[in-house]
Amino acid sequence: KCILCGRCVRICHEVQSVGAIDIANRGFNSTVMPEFDHSLNTVACVYCGQCIVNCPVGALREKSNEKVTWSAINNPDKVVVVQIAPAVRVALGEEFGMDPGSIVTGKAVAALRRMGADYVFDTNFSADLTIMEEANELLHRINEGGILPMLTSCSPGWIKYIEHNYPELLDHLSTCKSPHQMHGAIIKSFWAEKMNIYPKNLFVVSVMPCTAKKFEAQR
Repeated sequence: KCILCGRCVRICHEVQSVGAIDIANRGFNSTVMPEFDHSLNTVACVYCGQCIVNCPVGALREKSNEKVTWSAINNPDKVVVVQIAPAVRVALGEEFGMDPGSIVTGKAVAALRRMGADYVFDTNFSADLTIMEEANELLHRINEGGILPMLTSCSPGWIKYIEHNYPELLDHLSTCKSPHQMHGAIIKSFWAEKMNIYPKNLFVVSVMPCTAKKFEAQR
């Protein structure tokens, strides 16, 4: 499908400043690839997904998790819990032709419940939890003579960028998980116990605005 327009390469180099892909070879043999035709998971790709967003012909696509999600929804032994990121409730409205900034939280929750989700939560809760945990970690570092300044980001793409390009700063990163990872941990521990649900019977779905979250969940 690739038409060699170079949009993916430009966004990767000029906007994201990552440079994980480029156009290799010449003429009819030209193709977009990581250096030396390595796999994306062996180069400095941060899985930001901007190459996918900017591809005009669908030559680049993210890996779909639809089948495994539908499988869990249709499994009577599974309790499916969905969490929605703040950005999603706005992006969905715009996708369906609403004015930019339109919030569709209620519609998203209703749609997910009709699709078969047993519970729907707001990632805003764990975003607040993350702030509290990071504040506690900062106070601990200050009081115990820890490494400062402390850096933090909810973006797994940003974290991976630091890992690849500035490994000397890793000790400055907060050890806290991101909000959606923290929410998943809370659901499978505190909430599961509260609801008297065996954690292995829980299937947690994160509806996020970034493809790097998929990598974060896997690692």
